[in-house]
Parts: sequence; structure tokens; C-alpha cells
Amino acid sequence: EGHQPLLINIATAAELLALSRSMIYELIWQGELQPIHIGRSVRLTHDELQSFVARQVAQADQQT
Repeated sequence: EGHQPLLINIATAAELLALSRSMIYELIWQGELQPIHIGRSVRLTHDELQSFVARQVAQADQQT
């Protein structure tokens, strides 16, 4: 059974969300994504990405 990494780097998060790396940093800066800082590294969790997507879907549903 394949294990997912617990933390995801910015490049992988960008790939998973089909966004640019700069957009991921922008979302962090705006407070839309909550990163984990370990030393100088910035990481995100799978749960954080899934929560972000769920919030975007909920917002889109409210606008229709």
C-alpha cells in the first residue's frame, strides 16, 4: 500500500491543485492556505489542500 507524504512542498502542491507556484505563495500570503514552516522550508498538508478545495467549491456553490 503506497503511503502519501505527510507534508507537501510548494511545487507539488501547485501540481496537485493545477496552479502555479507563485499562485500557491499568493494564497499563503492571503491566508487562504495555512503552511507549516520547518526551518526555511514551507510545506502544506494534504488536509490543508483538501480543505482549501472544499472552501472553493462551497464559495462557488453560493454564487450560483
